[in-house]
Amino acid sequence: MAKAIKIAIIDDEQDMRQSISQWLALSGFETETFASAGDALKGLNRDFPGIIVTDIKMPGMDGMQFLKKVKGIDSSLPVIMITGHGDVPMAVEAMRLGAFDFLEKPFNPDTMTSLAKRASASRRLILDNRQLRRELSSGNTIIEKLVGASDVMERLREDILDLGQADGHVLIEGETGTGKSLVAHALHAVSARAKKKFIVFSCAGEEEETIFRRLFGPAGEEDRIPLMEAARSGTLVLEDVDMLSLHVQSRLLSAINMQRDPSETRIVAISNLQQQDKTCQDVLRPDLYFRLATLRVELPPLRRRGEDILMLFTRYGEQFSEEYGCESPIVSAQEAAQLLQAPWPGNVRQLISIAERTVLQSRRGTGTISSLLMAESDDDCPAMTIEGKPLKEYVEAFERMLIDNTMRRHRGSITKVMDELCLPRRTLNEKMAKYSLTRADYLN
Repeated sequence: MAKAIKIAIIDDEQDMRQSISQWLALSGFETETFASAGDALKGLNRDFPGIIVTDIKMPGMDGMQFLKKVKGIDSSLPVIMITGHGDVPMAVEAMRLGAFDFLEKPFNPDTMTSLAKRASASRRLILDNRQLRRELSSGNTIIEKLVGASDVMERLREDILDLGQADGHVLIEGETGTGKSLVAHALHAVSARAKKKFIVFSCAGEEEETIFRRLFGPAGEEDRIPLMEAARSGTLVLEDVDMLSLHVQSRLLSAINMQRDPSETRIVAISNLQQQDKTCQDVLRPDLYFRLATLRVELPPLRRRGEDILMLFTRYGEQFSEEYGCESPIVSAQEAAQLLQAPWPGNVRQLISIAERTVLQSRRGTGTISSLLMAESDDDCPAMTIEGKPLKEYVEAFERMLIDNTMRRHRGSITKVMDELCLPRRTLNEKMAKYSLTRADYLN
């Protein structure tokens, strides 16, 4: 859930700032008051999660001087000015300088609330957009979305960092729902091309002529630049590259060979063939395959990621519980074993669906995880895998999930976790260290 927008109130008159604070607090805002503009400036930065309400006439730094300094910190930070009748021309000037709006004394408290709501909505939108841009441009942020503590996921994150620095074309293979598009985005975000174009094109479900035209032209179409050209110096992701016809494959190979150097357009090809007992190498012409597979990433299926299954299920369960306004369902030892044994043909995408439906069932007080898993199985895909796992793996995965869930529920209170799980402090500390769980991750 988004954090509450804060309102900083600056006025040298104590009664006025307390009156505004009390009214806005009753309207659901978090407020903080300051007797001077100088004091307020100390806590302001570009990411200040709120808006400002300030008087104009104040000793020392007045509202106009304060406004100019605020705009120097963040030109998008909403500032509402409070003015006396004689100061209206000054308030109009403040609007010209970037103030959000102004209120003339004496003002109606409801008008103040309405204005604060509009300014807060504007601020929230700005902060959300900034965060989105950070996520899209930060390779580390994207890599963090590849959740998992298993060895295969650790290696995958390391591979992304290594391959991102190279300039060769990349082939990503893996079953459906394993996160291939996310990996493609991460490869771009950690590369020197991060600020260049990132274009995704699906090669499935389109006629050969349409695919050919979209990728290569003809260049005479003024309203649409061929994607091979549009992605120049950036990254072009070709999803379902194995669906390309031999004619398009031949033209793609020619386009790659015509590039003066690999830095022109980097191609990241994605294939979903693994669940059909085939590989991309089986269907692409050999010369194209080896050009695309200069660098190669193979994503692990969820059923081979061990304790990651319970970690992911817990994370998504918490997200959906917050979204639907209910408690996170408690996973029993039997259900944990079933989650670990499930074949997960849809991989992480399927797990997300199961987690959401588990939360909805729990909210209604009906259904089980087992019933959901069984409902998605068929004769060709049994509810449990035939791949056996050592008992030790089941026990450790469940133990990690149990400690993780209990720490989250008690917000990092070691004493409460010790009491609930009947563990001495030393044992709890050892197990947390073993599973890379840190108390600081649960404090909020």
